[in-house]
Amino acid sequence: MGGYYLIGIVAFLVSMAIQAWLKGTYSKWMKVQNTSGLTGAQVARAILNENGLTDVAIEPVRGMLTDHYDPRTRTVRLSEGNFAQANVAGMAVAAHEVGHAIQHAKAYGPLQIRHAILPVANIGSQFGPMAAIFGLMLGFGGLFQIGIILFSAAVLFQVITLPVEFDASRRALVQLEKLGLATSTDSSGAKSVLTAAAMTYVAAAATSIATLAYFLLARRD
Repeated sequence: MGGYYLIGIVAFLVSMAIQAWLKGTYSKWMKVQNTSGLTGAQVARAILNENGLTDVAIEPVRGMLTDHYDPRTRTVRLSEGNFAQANVAGMAVAAHEVGHAIQHAKAYGPLQIRHAILPVANIGSQFGPMAAIFGLMLGFGGLFQIGIILFSAAVLFQVITLPVEFDASRRALVQLEKLGLATSTDSSGAKSVLTAAAMTYVAAAATSIATLAYFLLARRD
């Protein structure tokens, strides 16, 4: 199982590097006041209203980069700094999360698929690799197959997440420009923040695909 550990080490190092890039980019643009002078919450509200989503709520949530859209309650939750401050990073993140709300309202296909497989993907990410490893070690083909099926659901979830996240960022930048909320400098900073954030999903998906491929190749040996 040495190959598995090597993949884990490489994935950890790449993840740490991308997280450092994201935090550095985010911190840089948190210090830059956006031209409109609007807080993240105000930016989110403006975009939601423009798209007829006046019933979608906006709430602060504790933590840093804990921002997310909850489709169950139709709520955009922004980390406290992004919620209350008027900087480029907060504007970008707020617009991105509203992008998910717009996807939800328009029944965006990849988002619907992601929601549908989420329960199985959660189980697969926790127990799939463990089942596959024990199946290989103990020679239990059935256990290995169960692990592969479960982990494949987690991999599929991460792959589908990519178009969901990239599309939300695209919608965010379009809305900021359309509503005149961002200047060229604001848009450049917002794009930098959203690109760095997107790379965390790319790295996670690539690592999962590589791990799944390793399991399948190890089974053949």
